[in-house]
Amino acid sequence: MPSTKVSSKHQVTLPSEARRRLGIQPGDRLSVEVTEDALVLRVRSARPSVRLRGLGRGSWAGLDPVEEIRTLREQSDEQR
Repeated sequence: MPSTKVSSKHQVTLPSEARRRLGIQPGDRLSVEVTEDALVLRVRSARPSVRLRGLGRGSWAGLDPVEEIRTLREQSDEQR
């Protein structure tokens, strides 16, 4: 288990493995929870869009967007 040391300014450096694994970048915010015997840091997303990134990835895989729009327009015309 990686460890870190508290500096004279009460700062800690997050181990690189943890930063990479969680995608922590400079400026990211962490929430701090103090339990009876632990200090728990959790990554807080600054923007909701960050949490949603990649949600629709692959939704259009194998589809031609232009052809899909043509089909939708034809269906709309038929309903009129």
